[in-house]
Amino acid sequence: MSACVPARTADANHTERTHPPHSPPPSGPRRPRIASADVSAAVAVFLIALPLSLGIALATGAPLQAGLVAAAVGGLVAGRIGGSPLQVSGPAAGLTVVTADLIQQYGWRTTCAITVLAGLAQLGLGCLRVARGALAVSPAIVHGMLAGIGVTIAVAQLHIVLGGTPQSSVPDNLRALPSQLADVHPAALFVSLLTLTLLLLWPRLPGRAGLLLHKIPAALVAVAGATAIAAAAGLVLPKVDLPSWRNHALAGLPEGPVLGLVAAVLTTTLVCSVQSLLGAVAVDKLASARPGGARVARSDLDRELLGQGAANIVSGSLGGLPVAGVAVRSSANVHAGAVSRNSTMLHGVLVVAAALLMVPLLEFIPLASLAALVMAVGIQMVSLHHIRTVTRHREVLVYAVTTLGVVSFGVLEGVALGIAVAVGVALHRLTRTRITHELEEGVHHVHVRGQLTFLAVPRLSRALHLVPQGSHAVVALDGSFMDHAAYETLQDWQSTHTAQGGTVEITGRRSGVRIAEPSALASAHLPGVDAGADGASEAHCRCRPWTAWRNHQCERPGLLPDGDPRPDPADATDGGSGADGALGTAASRTAAHRTGTGAKDAAAGAGGADPTRAPEPDRDGAGAHAGAGAGSGGSQLVRGIGTFQRYTAPLVRGELARLAREGQRPAQLFLTCADSRVVTSMITSSGPGDLFVVRNVGNLVPPPGAESGDDSVAAAIEYAVEVLAVRSITVCGHSGCGAMQALLDSGPGGGAGTPLRRWLRHGQPSLERLGAGSAVPPRLTGRTPADAVERLCLTNVVQQLEHLRAHDCVARALKDGALELHGLYFHVGEAQTYLLTEQDEETVFDRVRAVDLAM
Repeated sequence: MSACVPARTADANHTERTHPPHSPPPSGPRRPRIASADVSAAVAVFLIALPLSLGIALATGAPLQAGLVAAAVGGLVAGRIGGSPLQVSGPAAGLTVVTADLIQQYGWRTTCAITVLAGLAQLGLGCLRVARGALAVSPAIVHGMLAGIGVTIAVAQLHIVLGGTPQSSVPDNLRALPSQLADVHPAALFVSLLTLTLLLLWPRLPGRAGLLLHKIPAALVAVAGATAIAAAAGLVLPKVDLPSWRNHALAGLPEGPVLGLVAAVLTTTLVCSVQSLLGAVAVDKLASARPGGARVARSDLDRELLGQGAANIVSGSLGGLPVAGVAVRSSANVHAGAVSRNSTMLHGVLVVAAALLMVPLLEFIPLASLAALVMAVGIQMVSLHHIRTVTRHREVLVYAVTTLGVVSFGVLEGVALGIAVAVGVALHRLTRTRITHELEEGVHHVHVRGQLTFLAVPRLSRALHLVPQGSHAVVALDGSFMDHAAYETLQDWQSTHTAQGGTVEITGRRSGVRIAEPSALASAHLPGVDAGADGASEAHCRCRPWTAWRNHQCERPGLLPDGDPRPDPADATDGGSGADGALGTAASRTAAHRTGTGAKDAAAGAGGADPTRAPEPDRDGAGAHAGAGAGSGGSQLVRGIGTFQRYTAPLVRGELARLAREGQRPAQLFLTCADSRVVTSMITSSGPGDLFVVRNVGNLVPPPGAESGDDSVAAAIEYAVEVLAVRSITVCGHSGCGAMQALLDSGPGGGAGTPLRRWLRHGQPSLERLGAGSAVPPRLTGRTPADAVERLCLTNVVQQLEHLRAHDCVARALKDGALELHGLYFHVGEAQTYLLTEQDEETVFDRVRAVDLAM
């Protein structure tokens, strides 16, 4: 008989326990907390949003209340629902022209209805998840848009700073500027300069008092201080004048031709969406570039569209202007240190409070003070860092056109011009191909730089026909793309040239991707795949094309040491699967029957070849090293040097020439073992001129005055510290160190019979330190050392650092604070580097993890 447990029935009188036993009941729901940075940022954005909202409403011809409604709704609705936490939405300057035309053509109530319909359209676009396309916009366009808006705002506010009234566009403001300078209002100029002075000097207050006062936002101090001084001095200035809410108009049914209304809705939707999405991308860039502080999640563009759509529906229904992300307020929000969407929402609350409760107080604020604040924000949007960045990437034309377009015509027009110029620049770069022909030591070199498309076929054909019949030619393809027309032209010429007794060597950037010779194609029946004498070994090479040191396992796996062929297990794995694996295998079989100079460098890649992709030179020397394992060490060395001279030297010659002129200025002295598996440039991602490297058996540093000492290490240390003025010295040990194993085998005291044993005597202090047991031995993070050799390797790094401190030059530099010492441990099998740290009075080698490049 089986036992059954009856199901537990619900008891109407049973009270569920709402908190763990033996603990007090919860006191209630936790109150939300708002960071102080969000509060100060909300105040700064509020001070900018208030005059901008009223000014944009005035410029469009809408009721002034509509600007405040849009600002409040943008902060509360878009701030809460939108996908960009730090973007501030509201009435935007980029919508001024569009909205003004709609009001003039359809009236205010119909314009509000168009805003509601545009919001519904944005909701649809957000549900379709099409917003990701905004990421395809060049950063130069985004920076140019920000700069253009900044110039527009700054020029307009300059008139108010001088005591005048701004015009409707930047050209009009510039034309009116001379007359405005001739009629400056002294009181307005004084208040503006006072505001700018407080705004610039407040963050720079020195001392402990300055650290405390910095918690008060500079924008608030600048406006409040200027307002107080202006009131105390009795200056007569235009001040904030909030409108009455008695006659506020709400949205009505749309009236007008259907096609016109549809066009108006689409235009409003497009302008609002593009400006908001570009603004969100720009805000992400600003937030990631600011130093320190809390990190904010990147924007969800589809959710941002949904938030903007909901805000436009609410704003239009309540009689507000169209809502979009505003670059001026968003950049101010980021620069003020906002860390969450709470700043955006709180700014909306402040706008509502100001419109309803703070009218008497706000009417004391001079417009000149607010104008100076807005002008400062606009100037900051023209970033010199962005200009240098786009100049370095050769996109200054796109940046300049976008900026001038935004300043002259508007945000949408400027962005459209920037996109058009960016597309034109991309097409120009795609079609820009340089083809040269040179004769060097009897060899004809045809060098193709750039993308090889059908547009470059006539020039390629002319250059190829300069090669005489029967001569040896080298065609170097320095590009990442080659279309079918160029491929056929190059292949046909190669067939003709080899048939007439000439030889052709075609090199490219990628290993294993070569233009095939006709004989190889005929026997392999694989178009676009070439195989050479070394093709078998390269096709089966277990190394990957991204390894810069591929010669360690590139022997011919199909042959045993005695020459007997045997299938290689890599055929089923590393050789690829499916068609790619068959390509590599068939090409290698064909290559077994080929010899000759022309075939030597034409190796087939394991992954097959794509005839539409341009061959790339093998920078790491894979082709030259293929099959080197079967040859002598001297042959392998010569092949490696030859590969460097052919492919790598042209790429680094300019940098090495600069280092030759300026001399070496390394920042680090790197002292490590002579073990061949420890590649300093690889594990430190360094290049020529970065490291001053000293290598010896066991990464030992003989202490000063040591018996049978080696002055070469001390001389290198002195030269690095005194002459090169390096800023750090690193001692790097590694796993499986043969020197440490020999030191353990020799035991305490060691011997002095051979040069190796005499040298290892400098490691005896490490051995004694390990056996002393007086201190806690160093360990690795998360685990204990695997064996005695690893314990000695770790202890040796710590001991050699003490030897370093004993050198006079090192001690002086450490005392002056000009030098740092570091200990590293490289685990060869894990390809993992451990950094020496101090944790709870223990010596610990902590794992060095991958760095987030976006940080």
